[in-house]
Amino acid sequence: MIALWGVLLGGGLLLTLSPWLWPLRADPPRPRRHRRAGRISRLLAAAGFPHVAERVVVLACAACALAAGAVAWLAAGVPTLAALGAVAGSATPVVWLRSRGSRLIRARRGLWPDVCDLLIASVRAGMSLPDSLSSLAASAPPALRAAFAGFQHDMAASGHFDSSADRLKAALADPMGDRIVETLRMARQVGGTELVPVLRALSASVRADATLRAEVESRQSWTKGAAVLGVVAPWVILAMLALRPEGTEAYASAEGIVLVIVGAAVSLVAYRVMIRIGRLPEARRWFA
Repeated sequence: MIALWGVLLGGGLLLTLSPWLWPLRADPPRPRRHRRAGRISRLLAAAGFPHVAERVVVLACAACALAAGAVAWLAAGVPTLAALGAVAGSATPVVWLRSRGSRLIRARRGLWPDVCDLLIASVRAGMSLPDSLSSLAASAPPALRAAFAGFQHDMAASGHFDSSADRLKAALADPMGDRIVETLRMARQVGGTELVPVLRALSASVRADATLRAEVESRQSWTKGAAVLGVVAPWVILAMLALRPEGTEAYASAEGIVLVIVGAAVSLVAYRVMIRIGRLPEARRWFA
């Protein structure tokens, strides 16, 4: 009997301490390759290319790296500069996709209040939520009509609101679009009379945020310009010097290689710091 009580006491203590000893994991850790693939998919979706395969980005990075490295080698004949050119070229597609995604988000930021106003008008007119979203295929701003037209086609083909809403969020790839779709989904599932006030509050919040961001970005644009100028100017001078025979010989030496590598590291760190200082926090897609 004493042994039984001891076993029960030990089991109870073990169960009490189990949340700290073995914490619950919502998702199993994924391999690094899968996490990288997920980042590429999100990058493509944010840039407006949700249906492009991830291997296209990888092949584009490889092609740009090969082209930039070849041009640097033919122009200067310095292996270190050719390697740096290949590294810089490989990042070109990713930088372009990020820049395009940022431009799309900024362009759409001023359109979402109009979308909220159109949804409010549709709901107050007595239309159902799927019909209200489908009507945006003709009445929404032109930049957003294709995504809502896809939702209208999905609803006509399947009649399933949840799956069509998920595809609409993937096509929009925008945090504000996710919030609007999830608000409509919750209103459809649980009902209620607060949908119109919520959409009005979202519209007012987006308008205020867009106005504030536009003012701050206009004042901080010099930060990004200074960062780009500070990074590009020394490398333009270095490229001009490397075109001369004595410059090629100097940069091909051990001291020249060290100088180029250290200069590249310093330029990268300085650029990242300047961009970090002037960057505004962006809303994340919590409902993606």
